[in-house]
Amino acid sequence: MPGPIQSIERAAAVLRLLARGSGPMGVGEVATALDLAKPTAHGILRTLLGTGFVDQDPVTGRYLLGPAVHELGSDHLDVNELRSRAIHRADALAARTGESVRMAVARPAGVTVVHHVFRPDNSEQVLAVGEVLPAYATALGKVLLAYEPAAERGALQAFTHRTITDPAASTRSIAEVRRAGWAGEVEEYRTGEAGIAAPIRTRGGLVVAAIGISGPVDRLCDSHSRPRAGLVDQVRAAAQAVHRDLTAAR
Repeated sequence: MPGPIQSIERAAAVLRLLARGSGPMGVGEVATALDLAKPTAHGILRTLLGTGFVDQDPVTGRYLLGPAVHELGSDHLDVNELRSRAIHRADALAARTGESVRMAVARPAGVTVVHHVFRPDNSEQVLAVGEVLPAYATALGKVLLAYEPAAERGALQAFTHRTITDPAASTRSIAEVRRAGWAGEVEEYRTGEAGIAAPIRTRGGLVVAAIGISGPVDRLCDSHSRPRAGLVDQVRAAAQAVHRDLTAAR
């Protein structure tokens, strides 16, 4: 078995040191307290700053614990920040594909839609923000399931004749999402409707949300009922763009 990773041990020690409550600390103080070379301490602090686990006083340049420390274990995601960073990407995806765009996050109650861009036509549509989706039967939900720790799931309800209700088959479907990096569903939740979704990641690769399109099967799928490759590429590109915007903001 591989041994402990020294850089992670050192980062943990820095966080414990800052958590002692003695106030903000300079690079030299951290280096001295932990018997580290000053460049090493500086590199660790800058990395932790970039991930939100450490903050820096803009006046003194000294370091203290950041907000990400308090978010551990709380399943925290600033949905308002997500929307503000993603709104233009979602609008552009709707314009390019001609389909409805939704973003969703995992919540204890289920997969919840937090942003919805209407299909850019004159058809009647209903705002889906706040809607709770079945994770195993929707593209958005499958993406979020794929990157969550394995959890015990109850009986899988059938919404249509194409809903995957066999637990083993559902597990294989989710594994394929992880392999491919995107999810599709065809009439598993609503008859005549298909969906394509991709994960939105923040720093370090953590999946915090999913973005996707939904619409009629004949528009989203080819003659073999497979999601059209061009649409898959556009959804994945939008997810990557949101990822860049989220990480650049920190």
